[in-house]
Amino acid sequence: MKRITTLIICIGLGLSSFAYGQPRVITLDEAVDIALRNNRDIGIASMEVRKSRAAVREAFGYALPTVDVNGNFSHFVDKPRMPFPDFEALLGNATYAILFDEGVIPRDEDKFKPIATRLQSFAQTNNYESQIQVTQPLFNSTVFRGIGASRRYHNLAEEELQRTISSTILDVKRSFYAVLLTKEMYAIALASFENASDNLRNVKAAFEQGLVAEFDLLQAEVQVENIRPMVLQSENALKNASDGLKIVLGIDQETGIDVAGEMVYYAEPVPDADQTIAEANRRNYGIKALEIKKDVDRAFIHYYESEYWPVLYAFGNYTYAGSGERYNFQNYSSSIVGVTLSFNLFNGGRTRQRVQQARVTMNQTEKQLHQYRDYVAMQVKSKINDLRRVQSILEAQERNVELAARAYEIAVVRYREGTGNQLEVQNADIALRQARTNRLNSVYDYIIARAELDHLAGRINEMYATN
Repeated sequence: MKRITTLIICIGLGLSSFAYGQPRVITLDEAVDIALRNNRDIGIASMEVRKSRAAVREAFGYALPTVDVNGNFSHFVDKPRMPFPDFEALLGNATYAILFDEGVIPRDEDKFKPIATRLQSFAQTNNYESQIQVTQPLFNSTVFRGIGASRRYHNLAEEELQRTISSTILDVKRSFYAVLLTKEMYAIALASFENASDNLRNVKAAFEQGLVAEFDLLQAEVQVENIRPMVLQSENALKNASDGLKIVLGIDQETGIDVAGEMVYYAEPVPDADQTIAEANRRNYGIKALEIKKDVDRAFIHYYESEYWPVLYAFGNYTYAGSGERYNFQNYSSSIVGVTLSFNLFNGGRTRQRVQQARVTMNQTEKQLHQYRDYVAMQVKSKINDLRRVQSILEAQERNVELAARAYEIAVVRYREGTGNQLEVQNADIALRQARTNRLNSVYDYIIARAELDHLAGRINEMYATN
C-alpha cells in the first residue's frame, strides 16, 4: 500500500511537471518583490503620484509669465460699408459758399445740394496683423493658494502609495504563509496516511499468520480509507492556496510556483499596547493619509476664500500690422504696457457656498480620522491579545506534539507485542495529527498577527517603501 501511494504521488508530480514545467521556487522576499512590481493597485497609486507631481508644476506655471503670439491675414471679398455723410456734396457746397461770399459768382441757391448719407467703405482689401503679449500676475491669491493645495495633494498621493505598498506586503505574507501552512498540513496528512498504510501492512501480515483477528484487519483498512480523502482535501487546499498567491503576485495562473520557507515560531516579548498605539498614531499610513487629506481640505478652503481678494496683472503688448488694396502694404506698429486690477463685488454667493462646502468636507475628514484612530487602536489591542494567546499555548502545544508522537509509538509497539489493539493505534494517530495541526495553526496565527501588527504600526522595510 505504501509503495502504491508513493507511486501515485510520483505520477501526480510527474504529470504536473509535464503540464506546467518545473515550478519556480520563490522565497518571501522574492514574492514581495514580484508583487510590488506586478500589483495593479501599486501601479495605479504610482500613476497618481506622477499625476500629482505634474499638478504641482502646473500650479507653479500659473505664477509665471504668460507669452501669447498670434497673427492673422484677411482678404475682403466684399468690403464692409457704413452710412456716412456725402463728401462730394459737402465739398461742393463749401466751394460754392466761398465763391458766393467772395463775390466771384452771383449767389444761386440752386447750386447747393442737400446733405445726405451714402454707403462708403473705409477698409482696404488686404490686411494683416501680428501681435505678441506678455502677462505677469503681480498678485493673485488664488494662484498662490493653488500651489500650496497641489503640494499637499502630491503628499497625499505619496502617502497613499506607501499605504498600498504596506497593504500589498501584508497580503503577500498572508498568502505566502498560507501556502506554507497548507504544505505542512498536506505533509501531516501524508504522514498519517503512510502510518496507516504501514499499520495495515503489519496487520495484514499478522492476519495471514493467524496472529490477529479479521476485525483488526478491517479496522486497519477502514483507517486507511478514512485518511485518503483527507490527503486529497489537503492537496486541493494546497493548490487553492498557491492559486491565491499567484493572484496576489499578479502572475499567470498557469505558472507553476513553489515556496521556500519554514513555519518557525520565535518567542519574542509581546509589545506594549500603549506604546504600539502611539507608534501607530504617528506612522500608520491610513492615519497619515487622512491627516494629509485634512490638510488638503483646509488648503481648498483657503483656495476658495482667495476669490475674495483682488487680482493684479501687468501686461505688455506689441503689434505689427499693415493693409493695402493689393499687396503693397502700408505697415505700422504699436506697443503698450500697463496693469490690470480686477475685484469681484458680487457673484451670486457662489464663493461663500464653495467655502462652506469645503469646510463641511474638512469636518467629515476630521471625523473619519478620529474614527480610524479608534479602529487602529482597537486592532492593535486585538493583535497583541492574539500574540499573548498564541504564546501562552504554543509551548504547551510543542510539548503536546512530543507526547502525541511518543504515544503513537507506544501504541504501535503495544499492538505488535499483542498487549494493545487497533483502536489504540487509531486514536493515537488521530491525536498526533490533531496536535501537529493545532501547533501549525497557532504558529500561522502568530506570524500573521505579527505581520498585521507591523502593518498597523506603519512598519515597512525601506527597500520596499522606495520601490
